[in-house]
This record gives sequence, structure tokens and C-alpha cells, in this order.
Amino acid sequence: MSDSVVDKKRLGVRDMIKIRFAVVICCLLGIAIAGQAQQKGESKSYVLKATWMFDGKSNAVTSPGVVIVTDGQIMGVGANSAVPAGAQVIDLGDATLLPGFIDAHTHLTMMYSEDYARAALEGLRKPIPEMALDASVNARVTLMAGFTTVRDVGSSNYLDAGLRNAINRGVVPGPRMLVAVHAIGATGGHCDETGYREGALGPETGPDVGVVNGADEARRAVRLAHKYGATVIKTCATGGVLSLADAVDTPQLTQAELDALVDEAHALKLKAAAHAHGNEGAKRAVLAGIDSIEHGSFLQDDTLGLMKMRGTYYVPTLMAVQGLSEQIAKGVAIPPAIRVKADAAIASVHKTFAKAVTMGVKIGLGTDAAVYPHGRNAEEFHQMVDLGMKPIDALKAGTSNDADLLGLADKIGTLEAGKLADVVAVPGDPSQNIRQTEHVFFVMKEGKIYKNEPAAK
Repeated sequence: MSDSVVDKKRLGVRDMIKIRFAVVICCLLGIAIAGQAQQKGESKSYVLKATWMFDGKSNAVTSPGVVIVTDGQIMGVGANSAVPAGAQVIDLGDATLLPGFIDAHTHLTMMYSEDYARAALEGLRKPIPEMALDASVNARVTLMAGFTTVRDVGSSNYLDAGLRNAINRGVVPGPRMLVAVHAIGATGGHCDETGYREGALGPETGPDVGVVNGADEARRAVRLAHKYGATVIKTCATGGVLSLADAVDTPQLTQAELDALVDEAHALKLKAAAHAHGNEGAKRAVLAGIDSIEHGSFLQDDTLGLMKMRGTYYVPTLMAVQGLSEQIAKGVAIPPAIRVKADAAIASVHKTFAKAVTMGVKIGLGTDAAVYPHGRNAEEFHQMVDLGMKPIDALKAGTSNDADLLGLADKIGTLEAGKLADVVAVPGDPSQNIRQTEHVFFVMKEGKIYKNEPAAK
């Protein structure tokens, strides 16, 4: 047999193998595509039932509680809602269905600590990947507490943006996150690292890490934060409790700096929040058009009145006060400079909050998670009620009010047809006992069930 004949036979065998291989691949691809099409075409529906329901906007709970969910979206609410064929019925019993809770002031990438010196050292020694893993645990704990959305208002090393992205991709469980990347403030202020010798942390800080001097640098800092993933802008308009080198109530940004910062944030369609304990700094932020004042320990009537007139939200972070009070009661070794400021803020903020409620200032729920152990976010509800807020208004603060503050009212915050299916359940009726919010036993985020445990008795 000639070489040409052998070559032709070999070629024929190769061709047949290639053809068969191609047929197999096409079949597998066809099966995969058909499977994907079938998966996309299939609808996953739930009927969530409970004795009670709070829809996030009404002035009372209603009965019975019924929420219809299909493919991650609320399709109907109430006993008369149409039930899709084949829907899975989940009867949660003597409980209340509510919108997923929202925390407008968290620090999920920061760890709670009762040892200030050790925390400072760990911040310098821990590798960033380890910090990211710690943050993922905080995110899960927060979601399991019933908080399906958070506004995270201060991080470092882009940990918050990375955590947000991982949650969005389904890599780790956690709440929906709006992130600030880092807070923006003045040199030597609460949003700058203070308490170290010159050069200990490297070159002097600047707009790339949120430290600004002048209106132009404030604009640049906002643009840089936005460039690298910020979906909310956080600024420090006054000193803070936990920083070492500033008074708690002093203004730290000029009116021109705040005007530029807020104007740039709003031009980029981002909301802006201002850490502000002192009255003068808070007033400047309100005049600049800030969307919310955080903490507000020493707010006076003039600024509270301005906030009401302009619709500025007040986020009091009462759990931060609780966390500090618990540390003081335990005899934790708090640096003297911080202890003085903590005592002053604790003595004032409760009165300020009660006054804001009486004056009708818009109030959102935010906790300053990391100043107390992560996962206790829902205790903010009872803190508000203990200081004179009606339970139903406290529930609104942590649902529809926060959704409005975050600019997400068209997606979350209420149980309504067309909204994302963020639904939680608590035992009994939280409008009668607000501390039931601390016992979330069912958590659904965008139609996916993350927690479904027996209700606490």
C-alpha cells in the first residue's frame, strides 16, 4: 500500500474523530443551553404567611400577613393577592412580616474591640486579605439579624467596595451595601488618622484617602471616591468621639469646603452624609445641602429647625452610645482624651434625639456598627422607643425612612408589589413590643431565603 493511500486513510479516521467530537460538543452545548433556558423560564414563587404584617408605611400592623414573591420580586400583598400556581407556602405562624431592615450607618469592615491599644496594633499588622475575611463574617451576622440593606460609611483599603462586590456576586452572604470607600474630612480631623508621630504612617495624607484642605480638594476627593466605587459620600463636619487629636464638637470643614463636597456628590447623583456632633459644623453641612446628619450629639434648636425645614434626615446612632456606655460600665481602659468626649456625648445625645422627635425632624435608623458588636443592630429600635418615639415610627425609621434616605425607595423599604422581595419575620407584634425586632427568625433578600428558624418563644 502506498504512503498516499495510508495518509488518506489516516486523514479519514482523523476527520471522523473530529466530526464525532464536534457532534458530542454540540449535543452537550445544546443540553446546557436548553437547561439554562429551562432554568430561566422556571419561576420560583412563595406565599409567605403570618398572623401580622407591617408594610413599612402604614400607621399600624395589619392581619393577616400575606406576601406573594416570584423570582425575587414582591408580586402581591394581602389576603386577596393572586397566588401563582405551584407556589411554595411558608406559614410563619404567630409572627409579623416586615420589610427587610435597613441600617444607614455601619462599618462592616471594622472589628469591634474593647482593647484600644490592641485594636490600633492589629490595624497596622493584619494583612488586608485577613481584614476582608473578618468583614465577610460581619456581613453575614448583620444579614442574619434581619438587615438586608446597609449604608456603610467609612472603611479603608477599598475593603467596603470589595465586600459589596463579593456580596453582589453571591460569593459571600450579606446585606445590600452602599459604600463610601472612605470618609472625607480635614487634615488632623476625625476622618484623618491622628494620635501618631509625624511620618509614622507614611507620607502626609491627601485627597486620595479623603483628607482635604480647600474646596477644590474636597471636589477632587469626592471624584476619586466615586471613581473607585463609592455609592455614597461620607464627610466629617466636626470632631469625633473616638479620634485622639480633636475636640468632639468643633467644626472641621469650612462652609466653602462643605458646599463643594455636597455639590459634587449630588452632581454625581450620590447622597451625602455628615458625621457631625457639634452644632456649628452640623449647621454648615445642612446649609450645604447634606442629606443626613449622623450622631448629632450637641444639635441645638436652630439647626434642628433648619433640618426640619430642609427635610434633612437625622441618624442618631444610639447604639454607639450604648456600646460606649457598656464599655465604661465594664471598666474598659479607654484613653482619657476619648473618655472625656464619650461622657459629654452620652450626656447630651439622648436629649437631642427626644427634641428631634418632638420637633418632627425626619429620622432614619443607623447604629454605628463596630462601636458595639456586629449583629446587635436591631437594638436601635428599642433605643428610639425608650426615648419617646412611637414603636410604629421606629419601624418606619428602619424601613421606609431609610429607603428614602438612601435613594432606594423605589426598590426597598416597603412591602408592595413591584419592590424587591426583602422580607423578615419576628415573633408576635413588634408594634406592641418593639424588642421583638431583636428576634428575627426569617430572612429573605431578593427572594432568596437566608434564614428560616423556629420562632423564639
